[in-house]
Amino acid sequence: MRQEDLSHLRPDSGASESSGRAGRYRIGLAGSESEVQEAQALRYQVFANELGARLPEASTRVGLDIDHFDAYCDHLIVRDTESLAVVGTYRILPPHAARAAGGYYAETEFQLGALANIRDTLVEVGRSCVHPDHRSGAVMTLLWAGLAAYMRESDNRYLAGCASIGMADGGLFAASVYKALCDNPPIPNAWRVAPRHPARLLERFPNATACPIARMPPLIKGYMRVGAHICGEPAWDADFNTADLFLLLPMERMSTRYTQHFRMTPAPQKAA
Repeated sequence: MRQEDLSHLRPDSGASESSGRAGRYRIGLAGSESEVQEAQALRYQVFANELGARLPEASTRVGLDIDHFDAYCDHLIVRDTESLAVVGTYRILPPHAARAAGGYYAETEFQLGALANIRDTLVEVGRSCVHPDHRSGAVMTLLWAGLAAYMRESDNRYLAGCASIGMADGGLFAASVYKALCDNPPIPNAWRVAPRHPARLLERFPNATACPIARMPPLIKGYMRVGAHICGEPAWDADFNTADLFLLLPMERMSTRYTQHFRMTPAPQKAA
Protein backbone atom coordinates (compact mmCIF):
# COMPACT_ATOMS: atom_id res chain seq x y z
CA MET A 1 0.00 0.00 0.00
CA ARG A 2 1.47 3.35 -1.00
CA GLN A 3 1.47 6.15 1.52
CA GLU A 4 -0.59 8.50 -0.63
CA ASP A 5 -3.54 6.07 -0.44
CA LEU A 6 -4.30 7.71 2.91
CA SER A 7 -3.70 11.29 1.82
CA HIS A 8 -7.08 12.26 3.27
CA LEU A 9 -5.70 11.41 6.71
CA ARG A 10 -2.62 13.63 6.46
CA PRO A 11 -2.53 16.52 8.94
CA ASP A 12 -1.97 19.04 6.13
CA SER A 13 -4.57 17.65 3.75
CA GLY A 14 -7.52 19.79 4.79
CA ALA A 15 -9.42 16.67 5.81
CA SER A 16 -13.01 17.05 6.84
CA GLU A 17 -14.06 16.73 10.46
CA SER A 18 -15.50 13.28 9.76
CA SER A 19 -12.49 11.87 7.97
CA GLY A 20 -9.52 12.94 10.05
CA ARG A 21 -10.60 14.78 13.18
CA ALA A 22 -12.12 14.05 16.57
CA GLY A 23 -12.72 17.07 18.74
CA ARG A 24 -9.40 18.81 19.39
CA TYR A 25 -7.39 16.07 17.61
CA ARG A 26 -6.58 15.30 13.99
CA ILE A 27 -4.97 12.18 12.56
CA GLY A 28 -2.79 11.50 9.56
CA LEU A 29 0.22 9.70 8.18
CA ALA A 30 3.50 11.50 8.74
CA GLY A 31 4.30 13.26 5.47
CA SER A 32 7.86 14.38 6.17
CA GLU A 33 10.97 13.37 8.07
CA SER A 34 10.32 16.11 10.62
CA GLU A 35 6.90 14.62 11.41
CA VAL A 36 8.45 11.16 11.81
CA GLN A 37 10.92 12.71 14.26
CA GLU A 38 8.05 14.22 16.23
CA ALA A 39 6.62 10.70 16.58
CA GLN A 40 10.03 9.36 17.58
CA ALA A 41 10.40 12.12 20.18
CA LEU A 42 7.05 11.19 21.72
CA ARG A 43 8.08 7.54 21.77
CA TYR A 44 11.33 8.46 23.52
CA GLN A 45 9.45 10.50 26.11
CA VAL A 46 7.08 7.63 26.88
CA PHE A 47 9.35 4.61 26.57
CA ALA A 48 12.66 5.96 27.89
CA ASN A 49 11.74 8.82 30.22
CA GLU A 50 8.44 7.51 31.58
CA LEU A 51 8.84 3.73 31.42
CA GLY A 52 12.62 3.45 31.74
CA ALA A 53 13.30 1.49 28.56
CA ARG A 54 16.95 0.91 27.72
CA LEU A 55 17.37 2.43 24.27
CA PRO A 56 20.55 2.52 22.14
CA GLU A 57 23.07 5.25 22.87
CA ALA A 58 22.41 6.79 19.46
CA SER A 59 18.75 7.30 20.43
CA THR A 60 19.64 8.71 23.83
CA ARG A 61 21.99 11.30 22.32
CA VAL A 62 19.24 12.83 20.19
CA GLY A 63 16.23 12.10 22.41
CA LEU A 64 14.49 10.06 19.70
CA ASP A 65 13.39 6.42 19.75
CA ILE A 66 14.87 5.17 16.47
CA ASP A 67 15.43 1.69 15.14
CA HIS A 68 16.12 -0.10 11.85
CA PHE A 69 12.43 -0.48 10.99
CA ASP A 70 11.39 3.18 11.19
CA ALA A 71 12.66 4.00 7.71
CA TYR A 72 10.39 1.33 6.20
CA CYS A 73 7.23 2.15 8.16
CA ASP A 74 4.28 4.45 7.68
CA HIS A 75 3.87 6.52 10.84
CA LEU A 76 0.33 7.27 11.99
CA ILE A 77 0.22 10.40 14.15
CA VAL A 78 -2.43 12.22 16.16
CA ARG A 79 -1.87 15.95 16.58
CA ASP A 80 -3.41 18.23 19.20
CA THR A 81 -4.89 21.13 17.22
CA GLU A 82 -4.46 23.51 20.18
CA SER A 83 -0.76 22.94 20.93
CA LEU A 84 0.06 21.45 17.47
CA ALA A 85 2.08 18.75 19.26
CA VAL A 86 2.04 15.10 18.24
CA VAL A 87 0.31 13.36 21.15
CA GLY A 88 -0.22 9.85 19.80
CA THR A 89 1.47 7.56 17.33
CA TYR A 90 1.45 4.06 15.84
CA ARG A 91 3.87 2.79 13.25
CA ILE A 92 2.73 0.52 10.44
CA LEU A 93 4.84 -1.96 8.46
CA PRO A 94 2.98 -3.36 5.42
CA PRO A 95 4.15 -6.62 3.81
CA HIS A 96 6.10 -5.12 0.90
CA ALA A 97 7.99 -2.86 3.32
CA ALA A 98 8.67 -5.78 5.66
CA ARG A 99 10.32 -7.61 2.78
CA ALA A 100 12.50 -4.59 2.09
CA ALA A 101 13.38 -4.31 5.79
CA GLY A 102 14.42 -7.96 5.96
CA GLY A 103 11.44 -9.04 8.05
CA TYR A 104 9.02 -7.85 10.70
CA TYR A 105 10.04 -6.28 14.00
CA ALA A 106 8.24 -9.09 15.82
CA GLU A 107 10.74 -11.54 14.35
CA THR A 108 13.35 -10.13 16.74
CA GLU A 109 11.20 -11.64 19.53
CA PHE A 110 9.21 -14.48 17.96
CA GLN A 111 9.69 -17.23 15.41
CA LEU A 112 7.01 -16.48 12.82
CA GLY A 113 7.49 -19.48 10.55
CA ALA A 114 3.92 -20.62 11.20
CA LEU A 115 2.64 -17.46 9.49
CA ALA A 116 4.49 -18.04 6.22
CA ASN A 117 1.27 -18.57 4.25
CA ILE A 118 -0.23 -15.20 5.30
CA ARG A 119 2.88 -12.97 5.21
CA ASP A 120 1.93 -11.45 1.85
CA THR A 121 -1.16 -9.92 3.43
CA LEU A 122 0.12 -9.29 6.98
CA VAL A 123 0.50 -5.72 8.29
CA GLU A 124 2.50 -5.25 11.47
CA VAL A 125 1.81 -2.40 13.89
CA GLY A 126 3.78 -1.32 16.92
CA ARG A 127 5.45 1.41 18.99
CA SER A 128 2.02 2.63 20.06
CA CYS A 129 2.03 5.40 22.63
CA VAL A 130 0.00 8.39 23.83
CA HIS A 131 1.28 11.46 25.65
CA PRO A 132 0.48 11.22 29.38
CA ASP A 133 -1.60 14.41 29.26
CA HIS A 134 -3.87 12.96 26.56
CA ARG A 135 -4.86 9.53 27.85
CA SER A 136 -8.58 10.05 28.13
CA GLY A 137 -9.18 7.44 25.43
CA ALA A 138 -9.95 9.80 22.54
CA VAL A 139 -6.43 9.64 21.07
CA MET A 140 -6.26 5.85 21.22
CA THR A 141 -9.69 5.58 19.61
CA LEU A 142 -8.55 7.86 16.79
CA LEU A 143 -5.40 5.78 16.29
CA TRP A 144 -7.54 2.65 16.02
CA ALA A 145 -9.73 4.45 13.50
CA GLY A 146 -6.64 5.24 11.46
CA LEU A 147 -5.51 1.63 11.56
CA ALA A 148 -8.96 0.44 10.51
CA ALA A 149 -8.92 2.86 7.57
CA TYR A 150 -5.42 1.77 6.57
CA MET A 151 -6.47 -1.88 6.55
CA ARG A 152 -9.79 -1.24 4.84
CA GLU A 153 -8.16 0.72 2.03
CA SER A 154 -5.58 -1.95 1.25
CA ASP A 155 -5.80 -5.57 0.18
CA ASN A 156 -4.23 -6.83 3.41
CA ARG A 157 -6.25 -9.21 5.58
CA TYR A 158 -4.25 -9.58 8.79
CA LEU A 159 -3.09 -7.09 11.41
CA ALA A 160 -0.44 -8.18 13.90
CA GLY A 161 1.90 -6.78 16.49
CA CYS A 162 3.49 -7.08 19.90
CA ALA A 163 1.61 -5.81 22.96
CA SER A 164 3.71 -5.19 26.05
CA ILE A 165 2.99 -5.76 29.74
CA GLY A 166 5.31 -3.97 32.18
CA MET A 167 7.37 -6.08 34.57
CA ALA A 168 8.48 -3.45 37.06
CA ASP A 169 7.03 -5.66 39.85
CA GLY A 170 9.10 -8.62 38.70
CA GLY A 171 6.38 -10.08 36.47
CA LEU A 172 3.47 -10.90 38.79
CA PHE A 173 1.08 -8.46 37.12
CA ALA A 174 2.13 -9.69 33.66
CA ALA A 175 1.48 -13.26 34.83
CA SER A 176 -2.01 -12.31 36.02
CA VAL A 177 -2.78 -10.66 32.68
CA TYR A 178 -1.54 -13.66 30.72
CA LYS A 179 -3.48 -16.06 32.95
CA ALA A 180 -6.68 -14.12 32.22
CA LEU A 181 -5.97 -14.13 28.49
CA CYS A 182 -5.42 -17.88 28.48
CA ASP A 183 -9.15 -18.23 29.15
CA ASN A 184 -9.90 -16.83 25.69
CA PRO A 185 -10.57 -19.18 22.75
CA PRO A 186 -7.24 -20.77 21.79
CA ILE A 187 -5.32 -19.67 18.73
CA PRO A 188 -5.48 -22.12 15.82
CA ASN A 189 -2.36 -24.30 15.91
CA ALA A 190 -1.48 -23.11 12.41
CA TRP A 191 -0.87 -19.60 13.81
CA ARG A 192 0.93 -20.47 17.03
CA VAL A 193 4.33 -18.78 17.31
CA ALA A 194 7.19 -19.41 19.73
CA PRO A 195 9.06 -16.68 21.65
CA ARG A 196 12.83 -16.55 21.20
CA HIS A 197 13.25 -15.67 24.87
CA PRO A 198 10.18 -16.94 26.77
CA ALA A 199 9.02 -14.88 29.75
CA ARG A 200 7.86 -18.11 31.49
CA LEU A 201 5.38 -16.11 33.56
CA LEU A 202 3.18 -18.95 34.74
CA GLU A 203 6.21 -21.05 35.65
CA ARG A 204 7.53 -18.23 37.82
CA PHE A 205 4.15 -17.33 39.28
CA PRO A 206 2.07 -20.55 39.32
CA ASN A 207 -0.36 -19.09 41.85
CA ALA A 208 -1.06 -15.89 39.94
CA THR A 209 -4.76 -15.03 39.82
CA ALA A 210 -6.42 -13.87 36.62
CA CYS A 211 -6.35 -10.12 36.13
CA PRO A 212 -9.83 -8.50 36.19
CA ILE A 213 -10.79 -7.00 32.85
CA ALA A 214 -10.91 -3.55 34.44
CA ARG A 215 -7.18 -3.71 35.19
CA MET A 216 -6.16 -5.10 31.81
CA PRO A 217 -3.67 -2.87 29.92
CA PRO A 218 -5.77 -0.66 27.60
CA LEU A 219 -3.97 -1.69 24.41
CA ILE A 220 -4.39 -5.41 25.10
CA LYS A 221 -8.01 -4.86 26.13
CA GLY A 222 -8.58 -3.08 22.82
CA TYR A 223 -7.07 -5.92 20.80
CA MET A 224 -9.25 -8.45 22.60
CA ARG A 225 -12.41 -6.43 22.02
CA VAL A 226 -11.88 -6.33 18.27
CA GLY A 227 -11.26 -10.07 18.03
CA ALA A 228 -7.47 -10.54 18.08
CA HIS A 229 -5.85 -13.91 18.80
CA ILE A 230 -3.01 -14.32 21.30
CA CYS A 231 -0.53 -16.47 19.42
CA GLY A 232 1.12 -18.20 22.37
CA GLU A 233 3.42 -17.59 25.29
CA PRO A 234 4.87 -14.09 25.82
CA ALA A 235 8.47 -13.17 25.10
CA TRP A 236 10.69 -11.24 27.51
CA ASP A 237 11.99 -7.95 26.11
CA ALA A 238 15.06 -7.16 28.20
CA ASP A 239 15.53 -3.62 26.85
CA PHE A 240 11.97 -2.56 27.70
CA ASN A 241 11.61 -4.93 30.69
CA THR A 242 8.27 -6.14 29.40
CA ALA A 243 6.48 -9.37 28.64
CA ASP A 244 5.44 -9.09 25.00
CA LEU A 245 2.49 -10.92 23.51
CA PHE A 246 2.22 -11.50 19.77
CA LEU A 247 -1.34 -10.78 18.66
CA LEU A 248 -2.95 -11.51 15.32
CA LEU A 249 -6.20 -9.99 14.09
CA PRO A 250 -7.83 -11.44 10.97
CA MET A 251 -9.80 -8.43 9.79
CA GLU A 252 -12.83 -10.61 9.14
CA ARG A 253 -13.04 -11.20 12.91
CA MET A 254 -13.50 -7.50 13.62
CA SER A 255 -17.17 -7.31 14.46
CA THR A 256 -19.55 -5.07 12.55
CA ARG A 257 -19.95 -3.03 15.72
CA TYR A 258 -16.26 -2.11 15.81
CA THR A 259 -15.92 -1.75 12.05
CA GLN A 260 -18.60 0.94 12.19
CA HIS A 261 -17.18 2.48 15.37
CA PHE A 262 -13.78 2.95 13.69
CA ARG A 263 -15.10 3.80 10.22
CA MET A 264 -13.74 6.90 8.46
CA THR A 265 -14.51 8.46 5.09
CA PRO A 266 -13.05 6.34 2.24
CA ALA A 267 -9.92 7.64 0.53
CA PRO A 268 -10.29 9.39 -2.82
CA GLN A 269 -9.62 7.30 -5.91
CA LYS A 270 -6.05 7.33 -7.21
CA ALA A 271 -5.49 9.18 -10.43
CA ALA A 272 -5.42 6.97 -13.52
